[in-house]
Amino acid sequence: MPQKTFAFFPEAAFGPALNSVGIAQAVTAMGHKAVFLSDPGFVPVYEGYGFEAHPVALSEPMPAEQMAKFWEDFINGHIPNFCKKPIEQIDNYVKECWEAIVDSAKWAQKDLPAVLARIKPDVIAVDNVILFPAIKQFGVPWVRVISCSENEIEDEDIPPHLSGLGENDRAGHAAFREKFNRVIKPIHDDFNAFLAVNGEDPYPVGQFFEASPYLNLLLYPSEVTYKRRHPLDPEQFQYLQGCVRKEAAYEVPKFAKNNDGPLLYISFGSLGAGDTELLKRLIALVGRSRYRALVNVGDYKDSYTDVPENVVIESWFPQPSVIPQVDAVIHHGGNNSFTECLYFGKPAIIMPYVWDGHDNATRVQETGHGFRSDRYDWTDAELTAKIEACLTDATLQARLRATSKHMQACEGPKTAAKLLTDLLEK
Repeated sequence: MPQKTFAFFPEAAFGPALNSVGIAQAVTAMGHKAVFLSDPGFVPVYEGYGFEAHPVALSEPMPAEQMAKFWEDFINGHIPNFCKKPIEQIDNYVKECWEAIVDSAKWAQKDLPAVLARIKPDVIAVDNVILFPAIKQFGVPWVRVISCSENEIEDEDIPPHLSGLGENDRAGHAAFREKFNRVIKPIHDDFNAFLAVNGEDPYPVGQFFEASPYLNLLLYPSEVTYKRRHPLDPEQFQYLQGCVRKEAAYEVPKFAKNNDGPLLYISFGSLGAGDTELLKRLIALVGRSRYRALVNVGDYKDSYTDVPENVVIESWFPQPSVIPQVDAVIHHGGNNSFTECLYFGKPAIIMPYVWDGHDNATRVQETGHGFRSDRYDWTDAELTAKIEACLTDATLQARLRATSKHMQACEGPKTAAKLLTDLLEK
């Protein structure tokens, strides 16, 4: 096949962005051209991996530093809501997120037609939770990538997206759906009006995106997928069994204390790093333990003093190169961290705070691949017991080895790249 151009349009968050990088790396290895449609603030991220990136405004244009500060303030302003149950976050964090997401679709529509006409992609892959009409209407195959929890694709028998509910809590499912649809309806009505102006049919309340008629790629591995009433058609929906990017090598530093102790990796992502009090509490626990820890503190490194000698803090770690070398991971339930732990067979303790971290935390425990932990309501003894179980539970370790072996054999990025190119051959 002659060289084709594949455009990737992830939402402006590191999880979707870096998953798309993994697929784009595989597309490039096949001899094709991968380009990114990008929120202006993320252009340097893609360029750092060697890709061409075309800015698409997803909000009122502002300098990258100002945009980064906006989202930092947005998350930090919601820290008081992190301790609330998912259903209690609908009125605040979830509602405000959907307002911003709908605005992003409106802004994107101003830039996308001209950008697409300029780069002339042969296939477009979108990793987002909302429809961009210009993508659907451009006239080439478009693919939806679901890098977050697979319950973005609804089914009556599985927990609603963002709910953090167990698979069998049917009463909870109904209550969450009712409140979500009620609170979100004004935002949804506004989005449907936007769709109408752009020649698209309205969506049912609560739905902001549709499945692609061409192809939908889900990153969830089969070992943690839900049992659906209506199984997804494999001709239209493909599970990638994870999609881990290639990252620079990482050498674990020498620790002045506990250098032979079990090694933990602690990260709440770039935005969750603003929860410095929680990270300080975890660092203090590790400091009194037999463990060592690598801790991602994001842009808040100056907030930490008197770091214990068995803890190393950094603003960023090449996570796919770090996780294979550690014994257990404590994270927020972001989909990169969730799938990378499974891919490398590492037990996780998930302390969720927002979005699908709640779903992933519940799912990691339901399927026996780790533990869910309340974000704040735990004692040192309770958390230490979970860490010890991660290190010593033979059944847990065996399940993780089997899941890891299966995921690595499937080679998610290569599978995704082949499925994308196959669209053109069909």
